[in-house]
Amino acid sequence: MQSILHKFRRQSVKFNIIILSAVLLAVIIFSVSVGSAKLSFAESLKLAAAKLPFAGRFVDSAYLGTKYETIVWKVRMPRTLTAALVGASLSLVGAAFQGIFRNPLADPHILGVSSGAAFGATLAMLTGAGAGFMGLGTVGIFAFAGALAVVFLVYSISKISGEISATSMLLTGTAISTFLSALISLLMTFHNDQIEKVYMWTMGSFSSAAWGKVGFLTLFAAIGAGILLMYARKLNLILMGDDDAKCLGIDVDRTRRHIIAAASILVGASVAVSGVIGFAGLMIPHCIRLVAGADNKKLMPYSFLLGAIFMTLCDVAARTVAAPTEIPVGIITAMFGAPYFIFLVLRRRKGIVLQP
Repeated sequence: MQSILHKFRRQSVKFNIIILSAVLLAVIIFSVSVGSAKLSFAESLKLAAAKLPFAGRFVDSAYLGTKYETIVWKVRMPRTLTAALVGASLSLVGAAFQGIFRNPLADPHILGVSSGAAFGATLAMLTGAGAGFMGLGTVGIFAFAGALAVVFLVYSISKISGEISATSMLLTGTAISTFLSALISLLMTFHNDQIEKVYMWTMGSFSSAAWGKVGFLTLFAAIGAGILLMYARKLNLILMGDDDAKCLGIDVDRTRRHIIAAASILVGASVAVSGVIGFAGLMIPHCIRLVAGADNKKLMPYSFLLGAIFMTLCDVAARTVAAPTEIPVGIITAMFGAPYFIFLVLRRRKGIVLQP
């Protein structure tokens, strides 16, 4: 194991990205092959390739037009891709937030994004509105809007003397998150018949995944991830301290605004399609940091890919461990994330190094 980790550290970033991408592809094929309808890995690979422009001509026609093609492409593939995109987005945001706030405990929901989304989703469930957009139902639309509204509110309140204070943003986010959680509890008190529905949404699930949601998430993931990866080098400089970064020509306030905006888009879109899923954005960047170091030019793309792998496997476990009953995927991530975080704190009691 040590030799594998040593080789991973010594390889180029491009090579490691290729390896992680190959692993992710294999995990995706594995995911679509698992379920009540038995499909081998080879059969799933052929069915997955059937829709590709050039690979489809090499696929045995016996696999096409069957119920198995429907299962793979209308049920399992959109769910698997949704899980991968959510895991990738949350992990990338976790890496960015841990750097921009210089706080190893920062996670994608630290600014109250999840509470804003949960409040929006709760309002949608209780009002019973019935609109839709880009594959999202009313719950998803309200959740996305709630997440972005809370981030804008936190940013506006914490802006002191024309500058963004990381500390004030964290405190403001915590206060607003607590307030919204109280409002959600109050609303559920007057709507007992909706408690189970709201509770299940806050636990996170990919059971309602569809191609429309995949398209919605892909659009915002491409925008948000592209911006965050573009700021990896500047984020390295900010880790040395705001004053040092400014001396090196970095507009710290502008960089922080752009990173927070891009991260909020990613988290809002992820929560809108899957509900609230914790720990992935906190745990995955630390796993990468232990192996590859804290250089964000490595940490962020590696976190993106490993987060996709991790969440896809968690979704497989969520729908198979207690089949036919499905476990909320947030419970699975918490079962991995909480013990790992305790281990991390015990191992690094002298401090967690964030500098590259």
